[in-house]
Amino acid sequence: MIGRISGILIEKKAPQLLVDVQGVGYELLVSLTTFFDLPENGDQVTLLTHLVVREDIQQLYGFREASERELFRMLIKISGVGPKMALTILSGMNTKDFFESVQTSDIDRLVKLPGVGKKTAERLAIEMKDRLPVMSSMDINKAGSEEKEKFHQKLGAQEEAESVLVALGYKPQEATRMITIASNNIDIADNEKKASEKLIRLALKSKVKS
Repeated sequence: MIGRISGILIEKKAPQLLVDVQGVGYELLVSLTTFFDLPENGDQVTLLTHLVVREDIQQLYGFREASERELFRMLIKISGVGPKMALTILSGMNTKDFFESVQTSDIDRLVKLPGVGKKTAERLAIEMKDRLPVMSSMDINKAGSEEKEKFHQKLGAQEEAESVLVALGYKPQEATRMITIASNNIDIADNEKKASEKLIRLALKSKVKS
């Protein structure tokens, strides 16, 4: 999987970009949040990426921030939310505001996002709330660098652990549920790799006992 690209920004026309990487042009779709943070054409740009592979298309999505990519990956696992809607959500609300809306179950705020109806907003609030690491109700924007690092570290560990469980044969929804339960039972203080290993072991152990 392509996880990051770095090259020359050749063309940008929201939501699509063309980035030249040593003579190879990569087309990416990005949120408006990322689009408005891009340099000018002809400048160097580095983007984190997520590749969506389907029977009829392979599409690369780009992100300036790791937190945005993490949220995108979480969103596309929600029933009824595909990559297109996830990108729309990220265009209409930054990650901080989205986390706040989910944690407070602010349905009215979520409904204001383009293409998000009341039922989808309620589903987002319910399914995402259990998956978001809690920061003692702290405003992530006001948190110190250490707290922010721990927050994103836990999100990254959850994502990696879920990917491993899917590779082992578990369905994505089941892997998400197992890791969510496991993450609520441990305090992640290690680096991301060790944290994901802890989550995997605890999730598998809990599965065997159930």
